[in-house]
Amino acid sequence: MALLKIARMGHPVLRKVADPVPDPTAPEIRRLASDMIDTMLDAPGVGLAAPQVHESLRMIVFRVPALRSGGESVEPTVLINPVIEPLDGGLEHGMEGCLSIPELRGVVPRFARIRYRGVGLDGEPIEREASGFHARVIQHECDHLDGVLYIDRMTDLRYLAFTDEAHHVTEALEQQEGRD
Repeated sequence: MALLKIARMGHPVLRKVADPVPDPTAPEIRRLASDMIDTMLDAPGVGLAAPQVHESLRMIVFRVPALRSGGESVEPTVLINPVIEPLDGGLEHGMEGCLSIPELRGVVPRFARIRYRGVGLDGEPIEREASGFHARVIQHECDHLDGVLYIDRMTDLRYLAFTDEAHHVTEALEQQEGRD
C-alpha cells in the first residue's frame, strides 16, 4: 500500500490531456491502480483520476457509496481508457468537490444518464449505464483525463463555496429551483 501525493489546482498535470494506457494488464498499471484506490479511500474520496496523482494516463478509480446514491452501491472500480456517451440531453445540477481543489465545493451541471465503457485491469471490457450520483462521479473523473476541472463546468460562480459553508449554496439553489 502506498499513498500517492495528490496534485492540487494549479499544477500543470491537471490541465493536460492524458495519454491512453497501452497495456491495461501491465504490472505497473496494476500497482498504480492499487495505490490510487488506497489514496482515494484514505483521502477520503469517491473517485480519483491518474492525472491527480501526477500520472498523465487515461485511468480512473471510483466507488459509489449507497448512502450518497439512493441505495446504489459500486465497490472500488478501475476503469482504463474510458469513454462516456450521454443517454439523453437532460442535465442535473449537483454539488461537487474535488481532492485536487480541497476545501471548496460548487454546483455543476452534468448529464443525468450516461453509458460508459473502458477496460479493467484484466484487459476485459467494462460497459455500464449510470445515472444520478454514479453518473456524476464518472463524468467528474473522466473530465480530469481531458484537463478539465469541475470549476470549468460551473455556470454560476455564486454557487462556489468553502465546504463548511456549502449548505448555504444548497439552500439557495433549492430556493432558485422552487421558483423555476
